[in-house]
Amino acid sequence: MNTTHRHGLRFGIFAAALVLGGCAAPPPPPPAPVGLAELMERPGERALFEGIRAYDDGQYAQAEAALRKALAAGLRSGRDQASAYKLLAFITCTSERLAECEAAFRAARVADPGFALSRPEAGHPLWGPVYRKALP
Repeated sequence: MNTTHRHGLRFGIFAAALVLGGCAAPPPPPPAPVGLAELMERPGERALFEGIRAYDDGQYAQAEAALRKALAAGLRSGRDQASAYKLLAFITCTSERLAECEAAFRAARVADPGFALSRPEAGHPLWGPVYRKALP
């Protein structure tokens, strides 16, 4: 077999593989990323943002109301739900509503099975023991 024939054979096999491989549908494109402006149009996500901001500002009554509103509005992300429940747990623990605090930690884990407090958060004297009881 001469060199030209071998190269032609290799090209033919390669071309056939491309054609046969090309029969499958290409994978769908990844979803477009969601921007902050789009998120703020969603009632749940907007309320979560407001709740986080109020919590960070020490306005715990407003934060609690906004976080509950966010959860009622239907946050799409399990991680966002877990974040809302985590802050609700912190708020309810510091106001000595320990059963609500424990329930919020459990709800956070249901929403996001990977939910866990950071080491400093888990060591907090008010909610750390409740967290360890709720999620051993």
